[in-house]
Amino acid sequence: MRRYGKHTDEDDVRVRPNRKGNRPRTHIRPKHEDAADGMVLTVDRGRLTCLVDDRIVLAMKARELGRKAAVVGDRVALVGDLSGKKDTLARIVRIEERTSVLRRTADDDDPYERVVVANADQLAVVTALADPEPRPRLIDRCLVAAFDGGLTPLLVLTKSDLAPPDELLELYGALDIPYVVTNREELENGDAADRVREHLEGKITAFVGHSGVGKTTLVNALVPEDRRRTTGHVNAVTGRGRHTTTSALALPLDGEDGGWVVDTPGVRSFGLAHIDPSRVIHAFPDLEPGTAGCPRACSHDEPDCALDEWVAQGHADPARLYSLRRLLATRERREGD
Repeated sequence: MRRYGKHTDEDDVRVRPNRKGNRPRTHIRPKHEDAADGMVLTVDRGRLTCLVDDRIVLAMKARELGRKAAVVGDRVALVGDLSGKKDTLARIVRIEERTSVLRRTADDDDPYERVVVANADQLAVVTALADPEPRPRLIDRCLVAAFDGGLTPLLVLTKSDLAPPDELLELYGALDIPYVVTNREELENGDAADRVREHLEGKITAFVGHSGVGKTTLVNALVPEDRRRTTGHVNAVTGRGRHTTTSALALPLDGEDGGWVVDTPGVRSFGLAHIDPSRVIHAFPDLEPGTAGCPRACSHDEPDCALDEWVAQGHADPARLYSLRRLLATRERREGD
């Protein structure tokens, strides 16, 4: 009989069996050297639609990736069922190093940054010249996020039939940002898409803009319905005054040079809590050498900033310094200020 209490010995110790076997656990992860390369096209409730070769594959993130999340534009490695057939599911086992990242926070005091798109070459900021009125503060914030994340900005100004673009273009003239001006008729007949496409070929371009500026109309013209079917569907929201894209979606461009358009949900705000001024200055190569004499952690808008003397000596255009400081100031004030 088994004894309990004071007279027990080592023979009476109960050993709980290992239900998963007796092999010791290891922290060594498989390398998955035979994994296939893919690109994330959209993410929906934990399921990621990926392009693998010429097939659309539905996948989920492997447990070994932990909290690391894949986003639209990510280059990933996949294993499992890569046939792309209905009801099949692959696993993403690796997320490759990103070349660029478009990030934003919900508000300026929100410490949690959200990666919107990875590996994009440029950011197309779409804004209407009227109906709705332009929001320069929002444009500034998008530009700062682009410069910070390593994306080249592109301004797309719509509805020029309702208001001229001159004043808005003058505001950003010193930044030397490429731009396209369109009107409603051009949006409807496809001429606007043709002129915008010239800036997109061979590149991955993320489109941002608030509701009503014509962003989704432009994206639909750039990527016809038959091309959209090859990469899944866009989640749509019906209702007046609400945007039609609820999750980012990468869509392939036609043409010899190809390219990708990433349609993102309409934005109401663009928080910049994550922005580091030392990264934004990299987008101003004519000003960056002048920061060598700046004090440590210089905001580039303080009495001891070396950029003032650099510009006064004629090394750069004063308008460029003004533009840099205006953009950096957007981190300190809210859009409506």
